[in-house]
Amino acid sequence: MIKAKKMPLFENAFELYLNPLIRRSFANVLGKDIIHPPSQPVLFIANHSSWWDGLLFFFLNRSVWRHDVHMMMDEKGLKRYGFFRYLGAFSINRSKPKDILASLQYAEQLLLSGKTVILFPQGEEFHQEIRPLGFSTGIAYLMEHCPDVPAIPVSFYYSFRHERKPEVWVQQGNPFYYKEIPGSARKEKTGSIEQAITEQLNQLKSEVVSENTAAFRKFTGRRK
Repeated sequence: MIKAKKMPLFENAFELYLNPLIRRSFANVLGKDIIHPPSQPVLFIANHSSWWDGLLFFFLNRSVWRHDVHMMMDEKGLKRYGFFRYLGAFSINRSKPKDILASLQYAEQLLLSGKTVILFPQGEEFHQEIRPLGFSTGIAYLMEHCPDVPAIPVSFYYSFRHERKPEVWVQQGNPFYYKEIPGSARKEKTGSIEQAITEQLNQLKSEVVSENTAAFRKFTGRRK
């Protein structure tokens, strides 16, 4: 397992590179209810449909949340983009059960030591319209072992509207705890989490289609 190797100086330098890159790449980054979590640490849970997801988490964290974040990332991807280690990424190899457990235990240690963890329970990038999302039970395992850490759902939706470049719409949901998740077995609780994330993603899609920008804050792009 590849552990994170955060370097604050690298984070600062990377922010100077990333912010202009996002502004060049997207017409707008629109966020709804993107607020500082009421506690620290937290477990961020998100759908995963783009290579940009992790970078947008970094962007939003530096802009709003300001947490000491760490992100679970597929081992192949982390080997290809090794610099993510210095931003807090650590690996998971889903083809080996022992490696999966090692990564979950590492994430658990991070949460219990006060670090915030970002998890994509789909495990891989899938088209944003794919349903069901297909969450792995690792999310329920992690919440079971860290019951006092709130989970916060974050949804990403990418779309073209009236600009040459695409937009990304982001919605932050309300925090919830392990004891609040319906179900008894780990698989049932995973299903409940997946259902809640799916409902939030579908709601976000509806707002994108109806162009309901009034409830969203512009993080980049032209401000009227």
